[in-house]
Amino acid sequence: MAPESTIVVERRKELTYLLCQGAELEHGLMCQYLYAAFSLKTRPGPGVRPDQLEAIERWRSVILAISREEMLHWSMVQNLLTAVGSAPFVSRPHMPHQAKGYPPGVQLRLLPFGEAALQHFVYLERPEGMELSDAAGFEHDGQTLTPMTANEIVPRGQNFATQGDLYRSIETGLVELARKFGEDQLFIGPVFHQTDEETFRWPELEPIVDLEGAIRALERIVENGEGTRGEWSTAHFGRFLDVLHEYQEMQSDDLQFEPAHPVVAAGMRAVEGIEPDVYITDRTTGLTSDLFNAIYELLLQMIARYFAFGHETSQQRAVLARAAVDLMFNSIDPLGLLLAELDVGPEHPGATAGANFQLPYRANFLLPHRRSAWIRFVERLRELAAFAHDIGPFRGEQVVRGVADALDSMATDLAAHIEAV
Repeated sequence: MAPESTIVVERRKELTYLLCQGAELEHGLMCQYLYAAFSLKTRPGPGVRPDQLEAIERWRSVILAISREEMLHWSMVQNLLTAVGSAPFVSRPHMPHQAKGYPPGVQLRLLPFGEAALQHFVYLERPEGMELSDAAGFEHDGQTLTPMTANEIVPRGQNFATQGDLYRSIETGLVELARKFGEDQLFIGPVFHQTDEETFRWPELEPIVDLEGAIRALERIVENGEGTRGEWSTAHFGRFLDVLHEYQEMQSDDLQFEPAHPVVAAGMRAVEGIEPDVYITDRTTGLTSDLFNAIYELLLQMIARYFAFGHETSQQRAVLARAAVDLMFNSIDPLGLLLAELDVGPEHPGATAGANFQLPYRANFLLPHRRSAWIRFVERLRELAAFAHDIGPFRGEQVVRGVADALDSMATDLAAHIEAV
């Protein structure tokens, strides 16, 4: 077994840097998994017999469940950041990427459901010390990052072999910093800025106030992903592995079996030098893609506000949390499924767009002032609803109109909680 790397955490600044990397990874993994789940077909047709749909829906359910567990992990990391006195971190590198602050083996890319995607997911979730190869097309080029030295004051990326390695290193750093500062001086963030079970219905989610709670959260993240030591059948690694094996068996029995739409990571424009794999030229597909990404950005702004709020009441925080969940289920999910069926354009016959989770910029998405933030949320919801209605008639019109109605309803709900000057 290959030895795991050693990450040095000498100061609070290095700790929060690593926690932000953890938040980025959870966020990026969630997008990868949702993209693959959305790419799966929903009805029989070329490549899918009616009797094969049950397996496809089961695979979609597994991947969606794992992606939502990544959202739980993401929330736990946000709680940890708040607990040690930092801000929430909801941004991430653009995809596809090999961010320079990551080890060469940590690469994120949007892939349709299939052998390559599943092998990549299994590789990313692999347990500590397990020798596995990444999927074809993922070349791990670049230098291994070295541990920080005691005289370095500026935080930077360090090498880790697996996600579990990163989180275990963070745990070690927390223990050392608690010894150095004392728990009261390490866990200085307010409890009421964190989230708990009542908000998102995850029993594992609780505010972090001490070292014991921090370690409990980190252990849960690792156990959900790679499993407890020697037992990974119910963890993300084992569940992805089961889906991969069943998919391979079904494909060997039916060489024509193709459960996923021919999605490509298509987009309307480059962002900060990152080009989409394919440019969308179909008008209605492009508008639907822009609608999806604008809603995704708004969702991140609401989540950032939820974790870094100022003076919201408990009721208002609950409204923000409900709005974020509603955006996921009533906008992101239906539009993601729709985009997997929409043509990119005549230049790429047979290719469909997929939901590319493209961010307009890399920033922390925080709107810091309460009343103005809520006014902007309502304004943007209404803008997006109007934009959706204006896309016009096309084969996805019913889905888009349902999203528009949900956005309008959400705007009315939030507007009722904005006090008059």
